[in-house]
Amino acid sequence: MGLKSDSWIREKSLKQEMIMPFCEALVGEGVVSFGLSSYGYDIRVSDEFKIFTNINAQVVDPKDFDDANVVDFKGDVCIVPPNSFALARTVEYFKMPSDTLAICLGKSTYARCGIIVNVTPFEPGFEGHITIEISNTTPLPAKIYANEGIAQVLFLQGDEPCETTYKDRKGKYQNQTGITLPRILKK
Repeated sequence: MGLKSDSWIREKSLKQEMIMPFCEALVGEGVVSFGLSSYGYDIRVSDEFKIFTNINAQVVDPKDFDDANVVDFKGDVCIVPPNSFALARTVEYFKMPSDTLAICLGKSTYARCGIIVNVTPFEPGFEGHITIEISNTTPLPAKIYANEGIAQVLFLQGDEPCETTYKDRKGKYQNQTGITLPRILKK
């Protein structure tokens, strides 16, 4: 399994639509950078957010998530409250090859401000927007800039396609669009 270069990412995105829309260059002047980098791709956060709130004083339960726990927000700048959390989604839509796994890490620009970005791996065969988890670990409100970089994706290609892809096993987040809240498969 090896880390894939910018030329591999470009080819997979332009010929097989692995990343759509695809930005062939790293854009960084006056913005939090996004686009193709040496060994990865810097994804953008869209202008749609779900900000956690304690207005209704609900318990956060991943098996029975109450959407009253979040407030929807759409705009160019999202303010994440102190010591709080928000969900967002990528601008980009992904179609992962059956022999490729992607790992996503937060950008240093946000990390240096106490903003931690968490994204679970993009499994082989996954297709959809990526839901992004954003934590503001500071005691101050924090700005997140829509349509700018939020995290970097690194692509790892296996020696062969996996036996069962995320699509094959009908993953519960397959083909997600928008921000997807926690789900549990029902019996």
